[in-house]
Amino acid sequence: MPEGDSVWKLARRLDRQLLGREVVRSDFRTPRLATKDLAGRTITEHATHGKHLLTRFDDGLTLHSHLLMDGAWTVTGPGKRLPTRMMRDVRLVLETGERTTAWGLRLHQLDLVRTRDEHRIVGRLGPDPLREDWDPAEAVRRLLAEPGRPLVAALLDQRLVAGLGNLWVNELAFLTGVSPWTPVGEVDVARLVDRAAVALHRSATVEGAYQVTTGTTARGETHWVSGRQRRPCLRCGTTVQMVEEVAGDPEQRRTWWCPTCQPGPVPEARRGRR
Repeated sequence: MPEGDSVWKLARRLDRQLLGREVVRSDFRTPRLATKDLAGRTITEHATHGKHLLTRFDDGLTLHSHLLMDGAWTVTGPGKRLPTRMMRDVRLVLETGERTTAWGLRLHQLDLVRTRDEHRIVGRLGPDPLREDWDPAEAVRRLLAEPGRPLVAALLDQRLVAGLGNLWVNELAFLTGVSPWTPVGEVDVARLVDRAAVALHRSATVEGAYQVTTGTTARGETHWVSGRQRRPCLRCGTTVQMVEEVAGDPEQRRTWWCPTCQPGPVPEARRGRR
């Protein structure tokens, strides 16, 4: 699933390709919005909140999209179109007066709301480190509301902090030096929130730093633990462990950790199997 920095970078790319352009033709290929028409409206902004993309128009309308696991936006230039094999995945087409076309692919969540009513969609979300209204104190307050909750489960809850996905929560647990299942109330949450904000912002805005958590871009060494199961920890050499996600449980995603660098509780199935 794309994380907050992924969606923020997507918004900046769409700004470069679509901002200030008038839609001359729209085609919603989803039954609920099939009769809607965005023609005549000008794109004024691509805002984000966590993993949600908000495309705003000059008449006070907002197009909301969420990429979930496999959604995407792509833009083609004049005279270009998507390959035939991709057309079955198109859920929305926005053609502009400059003959640029935006294609929304596999967008499972797609909504049209008045801009003033965006809160109906994203109002439940927690503070987002990539937004101008980022409020670290509020993020800390929300995370500590259930101090016994496992660290990674709390960080994945978009109602507490918006924009952190599975890669970031696993890497943050490693950088904090605790097991992913450590109760969140047992860590320095203020420091954790500050580290998360710095990391996400750097990933989104610094050239070459996108989702690099180790400081090196060498192949196979961009992450401390994520994706490194059965490989040696880059810090201590201990074999990195992994547990699979639990189907249907969004808080129990695939989890990686180094048993030496990250002491603390582990799942029952992993005890005695290091």
